Order: sequence, then C-alpha cells, then structure tokens
Amino acid sequence: MAADAKKGDRWTGWLFISPWLLGVAVLFVYPFFASLIWSFTEYDLLTSPRFVGADNYERIAREVLAGEGFGKALWNTFYYAAVSIPLSTMLAIALAVMLNWKVRGQALFRTLFYLPSMVPMVASSILWLWLLDPRDGMLNAVLALFYETPPLWFQGMQEGVSLSTPFQFGSKDGLTLMSLWGVGNFMLIYLAAIGDIDESLYQAAELDGAGVWQKFRNITLPMLSPIIFFNLILGIIQSVQAFTQVYIVSEGTGQPAESSLMISLQLFLAAFRDLEMGYASAIAWVLFVVLALATWGLFRSSRNWVHYRGGRLS
Repeated sequence: MAADAKKGDRWTGWLFISPWLLGVAVLFVYPFFASLIWSFTEYDLLTSPRFVGADNYERIAREVLAGEGFGKALWNTFYYAAVSIPLSTMLAIALAVMLNWKVRGQALFRTLFYLPSMVPMVASSILWLWLLDPRDGMLNAVLALFYETPPLWFQGMQEGVSLSTPFQFGSKDGLTLMSLWGVGNFMLIYLAAIGDIDESLYQAAELDGAGVWQKFRNITLPMLSPIIFFNLILGIIQSVQAFTQVYIVSEGTGQPAESSLMISLQLFLAAFRDLEMGYASAIAWVLFVVLALATWGLFRSSRNWVHYRGGRLS
C-alpha cells in the first residue's frame, strides 16, 4: 500500500509539472535543435528547407572579413558592449556608494534614481529620440551654446574627433547613453551588496589611517567584486540582445549607413524581412558561441580579481 501511494504521488508530481515540461519542449528544446538543423539549410519559411552544408557559415565568415552584413553588425555590437558595460558599471557603483550615505531624504533619492529603469523600453526610446534630436533636442540645445556643430546622434555616425568638432558622436553613442538611463537595476544590486559589507572592516581601516579612497579601493571594491562579476555577465548578455531600442531609433533598418545595425537586428531582418531563416539560424549559433566564449573568458579571469569572503573563486 505504501509503495502504491508513493507511486501515485510521483505521477501526481509529473502531472503538476507537465505544463512546464510541455512549454520547455515546445518553446525551447524544439527551437534549439531546429535552428541548428536550419543553419545548414536554405530555408525561406515558404518552402521546405534545402540542405546547403556550411554555406551559411562561410557567408558569415566572408562578411566578417569584408566588414559587411554580419561583420558590420558584429563590430557595432562589440563597440556598444565595450563602451556601455564599463560606463554602466562605474555609474552604478558610484550611485550606489553615494546613495548609501546617511543624508536626509535618502529613500527619496534612491527612488528617483531607480525610477528610470522602470520605464518601458518603447517609451524610453521615444523619449531619447526627442532628447537627442539634432535640431530640437534638449542635449544639443545645450551643446550648441559652446559648439557650432553639435552631434547628429541617431541621424549620424562617428566620424572621429577633432579640436573643431569634439562631439562627433553617432547612433551607437546615443544607444550607449540610453543604456545608462536604465542603470538603476544594477545600482540597486550594488546598493544591497554595500549594505552587506561588515562595518568593522571600515573601522579597522580608519584606525590604520585609511582615507575615503583607500577604503573604497581596498574594501568596497574587493567586497563588490562578486557582484561586479555577476553584473558583467548580465551586461554582456543584455548588450548582445539589445533589440527594441535599436529597432525604434533606426526604424528597423539599422541606418544611417548601418551604424546602428546590431546582431539582434541583423538576425531579425535576415529571418523576417529577407526570409533567410537558414542564414538567420547560423547567425544565432555564431552568437551563441560568441556569448559562450565571452562568459568562459570572464570565468577564467575571475580567479584573479573576484574575491569572496572565504577566498577567491577557484
């Protein structure tokens, strides 16, 4: 009787998780392996897939070498990630440190800095289109007081910096500014981590004559290193998956001159505009490999700079 009851409980458990298992199978497992198969085919969504071997991957390799198509999207995505991730990390840590100060209205300041991250991406993208408008935007209205040629932002691309035109920023820089707008999520994580640091560490440092910078460099940063490591991985994934804001500011084209063409948008256009699902699937798998290698590299490097209370990550 006990064995029958145990078997009945097991089947009841499987019954309760069956909707989740079905969802995983249909929405994750099947697309995962289907995209791998499609990446070796020519598939336009209207006719049956036709096997073409590694042609799609060879096309990607040619575009990377020529700096066109996927190569352009790869460079744009790398630039966006390389600039936005360090800036957002530094800004989030700086805000968390300042918002940890015991001042009047602390809760209000924390709320105000966190609120922008709650704005829907579509609404914030439209807001930034207005703020960075070359003619009527608020930011360029301020820059025009000091420079004759303020940047074009989403209507232009980087053309280098000179003494006469020091602000020749383009669409990727505008997207980077947009990414800093939602730094409140990371700030909140750092704020919680700072609050968890043992106060006795700072007191011991003060007895040794350490100043504000010494305490930040030798106590706060090492204690925050696991959180920085976690947020770096999230930042890499989010920067590579950036799509909504890129689609809106470029009107779904990646223009001007493909300067805002990110990998996510390139994949979308290849699949649903050009109906090249095989090529798009190959892009997705190359992106998967790039993300896996970046994450592996971060884990390898973390041995040298991530500090845990019980020691470094082994």
